[in-house]
Amino acid sequence: MDKVWTNKSLVLTFVMLFLSVAAFAQGKKQVSGTINDNTGMGMPGVSVIEVGTTNSVATDIDGKFVITATVGSTLEISFIGYETQSVTVDENTSNIELTLQEGTLILDAVELVSVGYGTMRKQDLTGAISTVGEKDLVKGNVTSTERVLQGKVAGLAVVQDTGDPSSGSSLRLRGGTSLTASNSPLIVVDGVAGVDINVVQPSDIKSIDVLKDASATAIYGSRGANGVIIITTKSGKKGLSVVYNGFTSVGKASNNLDLLSANQWRAYVRDNNLMDAVDYGGDTNWQKEIQQTAYSQNHSLSINSGSEDGGLRASLQYFDNEGIIKRSGMERLSGNISVYQYALDKAIKFDMGLMANIDKWHPVDYRIFERSFNLNPTIPVYDENGDFTSVGGTLYENPVEILTNRTADSKRHRLLGYFKTEVNLFNDFKAVVNTSLEHNALNADQYKPSYAVLEGRTENGYGQKTYGEYTTAQIEAYLNYNKMFGKHSVNGMLGYSYLENVYEGFGAQRSGFETDLFGYNNLGAGYNYRLGDVYSYKGKSNLVSFFGRANYSYDGKYMATATVRRDGSSRFGANNKWGVFPSASVAWRISDENFMDWSNDWLGNLKIRAGYGVTGNQDGIGEYKSLSILGVGQDSYYNPATDSWSLAYSPTQNPNPDLKWEETQQLNLGLDFTLFNRISGSFEYYSKTTKDLLYTYQVPQPPYLVGTMLANVGELSNKGVELTLSADIINNDKFTWSVNTNFSHNKQMIEKLSNQTYDTDVIYSGSLHGLSGMSNQFSQIIAEGYPVGTFWGKEFLGFDENGEFILSEEDKAIGDVQPDLIMGLSMNFTYDNFDFGFTSYGMFGQEVLNATNMMLYTPNRLPAYNVPDDFIGSGINSAPTFSSYWIEKASFFRLQTVTLGYTFPFKDNGSKLRIYVLGENLAVFTNYDGTDPEVNLTGLDNPGMDRFNNFPRPRTFSVGLNFTLSK
Repeated sequence: MDKVWTNKSLVLTFVMLFLSVAAFAQGKKQVSGTINDNTGMGMPGVSVIEVGTTNSVATDIDGKFVITATVGSTLEISFIGYETQSVTVDENTSNIELTLQEGTLILDAVELVSVGYGTMRKQDLTGAISTVGEKDLVKGNVTSTERVLQGKVAGLAVVQDTGDPSSGSSLRLRGGTSLTASNSPLIVVDGVAGVDINVVQPSDIKSIDVLKDASATAIYGSRGANGVIIITTKSGKKGLSVVYNGFTSVGKASNNLDLLSANQWRAYVRDNNLMDAVDYGGDTNWQKEIQQTAYSQNHSLSINSGSEDGGLRASLQYFDNEGIIKRSGMERLSGNISVYQYALDKAIKFDMGLMANIDKWHPVDYRIFERSFNLNPTIPVYDENGDFTSVGGTLYENPVEILTNRTADSKRHRLLGYFKTEVNLFNDFKAVVNTSLEHNALNADQYKPSYAVLEGRTENGYGQKTYGEYTTAQIEAYLNYNKMFGKHSVNGMLGYSYLENVYEGFGAQRSGFETDLFGYNNLGAGYNYRLGDVYSYKGKSNLVSFFGRANYSYDGKYMATATVRRDGSSRFGANNKWGVFPSASVAWRISDENFMDWSNDWLGNLKIRAGYGVTGNQDGIGEYKSLSILGVGQDSYYNPATDSWSLAYSPTQNPNPDLKWEETQQLNLGLDFTLFNRISGSFEYYSKTTKDLLYTYQVPQPPYLVGTMLANVGELSNKGVELTLSADIINNDKFTWSVNTNFSHNKQMIEKLSNQTYDTDVIYSGSLHGLSGMSNQFSQIIAEGYPVGTFWGKEFLGFDENGEFILSEEDKAIGDVQPDLIMGLSMNFTYDNFDFGFTSYGMFGQEVLNATNMMLYTPNRLPAYNVPDDFIGSGINSAPTFSSYWIEKASFFRLQTVTLGYTFPFKDNGSKLRIYVLGENLAVFTNYDGTDPEVNLTGLDNPGMDRFNNFPRPRTFSVGLNFTLSK
């Protein structure tokens, strides 16, 4: 028995020795490498697997990997949409650098999407995120960066309510979530959250990712309730290139009110035998007298130089837009530089960026528009002495004089700088530290000389200077873990953030100047001094945050994401200093299941998603709003010690230790699909409820010292659906045709306004104060059971035999400003070296109060004032009265841009020259009777109201060229 055991032992020993020798002969070897795309940029998420084993890794954010493999084995390197490559590991293999080639079909799922503190492949997303690439952004005379997204993202309303080149656009994603706080999404630029979107110029944008649902935005906690827009700018990459973009434009007002001309006015006076009418002998179109043909130019130059170890990109842009209203032009000079550098064998990466711009413009007194509608067209601009004609009357000042006899100069500085350090701690861990500083400043100066109408004459000269600035410093540190083993993929992130915001400013004004020579540069020369002529202010807030996220994927088919953020803010009340904002989401790629094999020929991707999360909005809480504040009032007291009277300090604000953020809970269900390898799209359903709405309520005195209190009380809901579709209808070497479109519907409702402590039945908004005969009247209500911006008044029932309005006895809901449908549509065509494309967008179902017509369609205006052409014969014989008659459907579809270009390719390395022509705002299809149906729809002051303040939009034509030189 022992002999038998001994023989077995010898055989076993021999076998083990043989296997050990064989294993030693094969050996194990650590292999590192970098996987790039065809532009030379590192590709994250590429799968590197040792064939025949479960040994696999994924490349990091820079396309780098490290794997220990058996000598003689084969590494298979693959990524969806790219051709798979194989590498044999031998004794000399230590470092691999490969460039993956694009496959015949590139799916949207391949795209990398910014998700906040990191990126993910689009195919792995579980939340509602839309991406807009550089080539899809709106081009042209874009004076505010928000406009590049107009019509591009389902659920995102970008409203430009004026043609003023110095004005921005309002952003609203999936309906408004607040009554008094901001409804704009949080802006993140290159990882820096909460910045001014206009610090970035359109030509520097690489891509924009819009985070819509709470499962995606909860990582930003108390600032994520309105969605998040993440902007990634162009940065240095391998190679050397110089790019110039430039265009010159000419623009004119696209539409004006059709008012009586001088001859039409005279005919009306003659036909109606108006003996008291005064004909001043002129023939003046007052709208055109304040307008001009606007010439604009834009030039941008960028330089890129990069290698494996480091590089930079720098750009400089100059933009000059004259504005179609005289003296309303704006100039902008902007610069951007970004640098990256690797160190310690690429274990450390440094990124630095600096963006800055300066705007100079001349603000327009918007009262000129009402005057241009009012003035008799027979009044000449200048009298026989060459002076501005001045005729007495209410709201009858010469608008050309108002434009000319004033000096108004504004200047704005924006600066954003950041320094980011990324350290590869181990194979699967990466630490990131990002420090940033944003500084914005605004100067506004104006002077109205003693001979100017309005304030100039009454004040004997009036001057004003204001200055305001804010600075935000942030530091964010987070640790990423990324591991792929077999069919499992795990990603985790933990982080910390500290933010400090400081704002301050001052202003001064004086009147009563002996001479107008100093302008606004010597306010001390004014002899009239009043309380409030000089003021200053300063404030500070802090935000401390801890956050984390975990992602899990199995076999690329089952995905889950969970996030949590804990925010502590100095703005919150003593009882609510900290808030927690969690979220979770899951996704299932059904198309990868075996039971879906029958659909492989036509269904490329089918994924369902579900997510729920809680986010906050702290923008409605200003600094110190939860504290008791004293201020200088109008009362005074006698101080016997000094034998003088002094102004008394008294309470101006009640304390509220329970003050907190507005909280939004959101459920999102999504479906992503790809059909026939040509059509891709997504469908979203969401339901979100915002609780603890902030509003300033009336409170009793006593027990309160002040009669108002900012408190969290109300509740608001938004429910909606979104559809996004993209199609490559034709895609061959000679001709391509692609289409992108999106649709969104949102329904909003006020669910609650009161509780046991703070009570109100209705909040009145949409003030009509300032319109003739409508002092202290309102056009809208905020009330339970209605959406924000509900018009409330009497219903128009018809005219009586005298042309008077017949109105309902009771007030009722007569319309609302909320659109039922928002859509965008763009198409692009190429044929050989020609390209043609257009972009468009529309809003449908919203209603607008045409307060301009309400004032103009009045019989007592003639003959002293002007009226619209179609007022003659309208039969209206009633004084201005607010009713449903003036509420108009303001649905519209705008042809935004049309572009035709031709590209001259110079070399195979990418050098090229493109020339193009571009038309903007070419057509608006609408039944709205005003100058333009696109009016402001946000806020409580005047949403959905057109009241004499429509700076006309220009129709613009441009000629431009793009030149790229690559090496």
